[in-house]
Amino acid sequence: MTSYSKNKYKRYFQYLIDAIRGKEEDFTTGSIRKAIFMLSIPMIFEMLMESAFALVDIIFVSRVSVNAVATVGLTESVITLLYALAIGLSMAATAVVARRTGAKDKKGAKEAAVQAIILGVIISIVIGAIGIIYPREILELMGGESSLIAEGYGYTRILIGGNITIMLLFLINAIFRGAGDASIAMWALVLSNGLNIILDPIFIFGWGPVPAYGVEGAAIATTIGRGTAVFAQFMVLFFGWSRIKLTLKDFVWRAQVMLNLIKISLGGIGQFLIGTSSWVFLMRIMSEFGSDVLAGYTISIRVMMFTLMPSWGMSNAAATLVGQNLGAQQPDRAETSVWKTSRYNAIFMVLVSLIYLFLAEEIIGLLSDVEDVVEYGALSLQVIASGYLFYAYGMVITQAFNGSGDTKTPTIINFFCFWLFQIPVAYLAALYFEMGPVGVYGAITSSEILIAVVSVILFKKGKWKTTEV
Repeated sequence: MTSYSKNKYKRYFQYLIDAIRGKEEDFTTGSIRKAIFMLSIPMIFEMLMESAFALVDIIFVSRVSVNAVATVGLTESVITLLYALAIGLSMAATAVVARRTGAKDKKGAKEAAVQAIILGVIISIVIGAIGIIYPREILELMGGESSLIAEGYGYTRILIGGNITIMLLFLINAIFRGAGDASIAMWALVLSNGLNIILDPIFIFGWGPVPAYGVEGAAIATTIGRGTAVFAQFMVLFFGWSRIKLTLKDFVWRAQVMLNLIKISLGGIGQFLIGTSSWVFLMRIMSEFGSDVLAGYTISIRVMMFTLMPSWGMSNAAATLVGQNLGAQQPDRAETSVWKTSRYNAIFMVLVSLIYLFLAEEIIGLLSDVEDVVEYGALSLQVIASGYLFYAYGMVITQAFNGSGDTKTPTIINFFCFWLFQIPVAYLAALYFEMGPVGVYGAITSSEILIAVVSVILFKKGKWKTTEV
């Protein structure tokens, strides 16, 4: 190895250490490749922690029963509607905080952060009340069998009832990312998911004085883990080293800032409500084929999170770079950042798709020994992974729109590609043409390819560069 190569690897290793430690950087100047690397690394680790927990969680839950796994799938298909609100509001927070940070407006960034937190708390209280009062009805609406509802309604009640921990964990991490403090967001998830993994077997199977709660224990562990991380996030905001520093005096109602956030977040909320409600419909269609098929699909989705979450990490890095560079009046640098991030993401996703295409049954077989669960889970992996190259570009460019504050364009794209294409195609293919679950899998892949193509075309038009936030 030449001295140049040694220095190169040494330099990137130092970047890795700096990124994990959270060394302060100005992402509006210098090497774009370095900026992508410094932001992506903690975001990828953050998302990997989230997907690692999701996978470990389903391993523990699968040891309870097939109904328990199906309960998790049905509940999460509903709670993704909450994720839609959390992520939509988070996109607005990231866009505004990033733009203010790029413009060196610390006061504006802080005000946006506070109003986002207040709004998130209000939303989560309303949703929590619904989850506590109507858990059985929620599972019944999703097509759950009576035995599934009897076994799993406690999981639904706790997870949706305690959704404020999900909302604030998403939202405050989005604030950190917008400010360029991606490493703090990473460590918050390390704490949350680390606790989840430790507490899961304790509450699911029982240990010492703790009784065995079954699938309900998974919800208890998750809520405790996320709640602890939210407490740590607030400690950092009030006493820590983030670029956003808050005091109790900052928590006042600022109507103009709040309205601006709501205006931007409406597009993001609508965007993810469309996407996630589409997933709810898909889960409802899948429930027609029984618990084994539903469990296989649920496990395959958890496995795919290992690749989709790191890709979202890179996509979030692109959003931050777009927001900060537009704030610094550098739209060309913002665009270059997006294309470079897309290319890196595509390389990664293609490599992973090859693994899924050839080793799908072996991977699903590690998580379940039920023959039908393995068969349909593997088929889901193979069909959906065949479109990973397109997913890579679609995810990054969609987040680039959001990072600029243009949440309207991805909302329109999602509306046409999910509601007017994916759902009808999935229904017709699976039920009318009797293709079964493979009809749903094919509809998912086709719609994501369509999203990528349309997103690239609209991104090249450049209207996102003039978005005001």
